[in-house]
Amino acid sequence: MKNEKRIYNSRFLLLLLFSISTSLISIKTLKKVYLRDIRISGSELFSQNDLAKNSSLEFPIRLILINTFFLEKELKKNLSLKNVSVNRELFPFGLKVNINTRTPIAYGEKILNDEKILGFIDKDGVFIDRKNSDEKNLNKPTIQVFGWKDKFKKIISEIFIAQENNKFEIVKITFSPNGFLTVEEKDLKTIFLGFNPNLINYQLQIINKLKNEFKKNNFPEKIDNIDLTDPNKPKIKVFKR
Repeated sequence: MKNEKRIYNSRFLLLLLFSISTSLISIKTLKKVYLRDIRISGSELFSQNDLAKNSSLEFPIRLILINTFFLEKELKKNLSLKNVSVNRELFPFGLKVNINTRTPIAYGEKILNDEKILGFIDKDGVFIDRKNSDEKNLNKPTIQVFGWKDKFKKIISEIFIAQENNKFEIVKITFSPNGFLTVEEKDLKTIFLGFNPNLINYQLQIINKLKNEFKKNNFPEKIDNIDLTDPNKPKIKVFKR
């Protein structure tokens, strides 16, 4: 009988402790999160206020009401982040935000609502607003990108990748308002690539071949521009003496 009583008391104690801890957790999740309860890691570039301004949350807000998945999507898009993770925590109470920023490799310029916005571009072709960039630790980019739009990200990234793997040196990438692509190479100067994004890899191969040929043969003429809109029929225009 004594053993059964001990077992009963132990079970009762465990149930009581479980009930108390569950109640505490429930109370904690209903508690409001203030800006001071946000802990940021991974970057010193952004403050608690920056995170609040770039999300749709209105602080203070109850912990249980915070949709971390949606908040991650908002912050990643609005702050041009490579990645971000948001976790609700009870001990210590609040939000833990880990930030992974993008590394700029080119200057960038885009037009939004008829306003020119300056910033940078990373290797994935993603535009980073200047205010969201760590310029202090930035190596001076040698490439400029004008007319950036979200739909051009893949093309820009392919140009960066091709340049890493070849010997040509693109110094400027320009998209006209209607999407016509022009690049400028250090020695080959202006190169017209046109509208077709499916041709970009083939066109970049030709640029590399032309650069190697001109370098090998010490091409004597000063190049004005190269038209590769039809990569099977390159047209080279030189300055007349």
